[in-house]
Amino acid sequence: MLDQRAQLLLKTLVERYISDGQPVGSRTLSKQSGLDLSPATIRNVMADLEEMGFIASPHTSAGRIPTPRGYRVFVDTLLTVQPLDALQVHRLENQLHPSDPQKLITSASKLLSDLTTFAGIVMTPKRRSDAFRHIEFLRLSDKRILLILVSADENVQNRIIFTDRDFSASELVEAGNFFNQHYAGCTLEEVRHKMQAELQKLHRDMSTLMTAAVEAGGEALSERAEDYVLSGERNLLHVDDVSSNMASLRKLFDAFEQKTGLLQLLDVSQRAQGVQIFIGGESSQVPLDEFSIVTAPYEVDGRIVGTVGVIGPTRMAYERVIPIVDITAKLLSSALSYH
Repeated sequence: MLDQRAQLLLKTLVERYISDGQPVGSRTLSKQSGLDLSPATIRNVMADLEEMGFIASPHTSAGRIPTPRGYRVFVDTLLTVQPLDALQVHRLENQLHPSDPQKLITSASKLLSDLTTFAGIVMTPKRRSDAFRHIEFLRLSDKRILLILVSADENVQNRIIFTDRDFSASELVEAGNFFNQHYAGCTLEEVRHKMQAELQKLHRDMSTLMTAAVEAGGEALSERAEDYVLSGERNLLHVDDVSSNMASLRKLFDAFEQKTGLLQLLDVSQRAQGVQIFIGGESSQVPLDEFSIVTAPYEVDGRIVGTVGVIGPTRMAYERVIPIVDITAKLLSSALSYH
């Protein structure tokens, strides 16, 4: 789409704008690009790039700035990523050593924020399809039963079930044994479908108890402390490009609060291979032109379970942020798998 000369000028323009935050003029491009071109030729190429939507001309300056489309071409085809050196990787490893999984998630989010001075985000691991490993019923009093449910990822949940009649201890043991023998390892949605046939073999009162257990268990397993951990969002209040635009900041913080769009984006990232970059308003999940998100999936024992990412201004140093996100995802995978 772009010849080599136009690519080099676009690359130089984006790099200068990321570095300085000021619109880039033809004179600067002439000096920085290394091309032996006249100012008139550079202006002509700039006009072509602007017409194609890769750069734009702010009203207050004769220089040009990249558009989201220009950034996209830059990160996809022109960017040279500098890998982190061994010392930097070692420092990261020391901060993400195996420990409690939730502490690791929080540490990774804070680490991403600290290293980039933007907002770090880590999608918490998805539960293993709401599968359960063990169910137990304990009689608390007349018509009150404690449901103890152990999920496949060893998370223990308790729920109180209110029943129409009193169940004896032996009946509750029978109900627990039935569940564990027939359905252990299944998701509660699978249990719900299988029970429609199986429970016809049981008397009506037991069927009511089983149905109540599935509903209560489903609610318990679907509850999570947080869908993701976000750190350093206040850093974005100090980003020059956006700090003066309260409308954009308000939209961004609304997105943090509502979560839906960010979770969709993180979910998309989780299904992709390697680092993904969402720039400005090009994605329905990132409706703000002033912000970009760099993400990478992480694994536990070879299975992708979540996403790490950095949310920052569109004018971020991608060549630096990308390897930070990439290595953090890899180190988090290693630490969680070790745990």
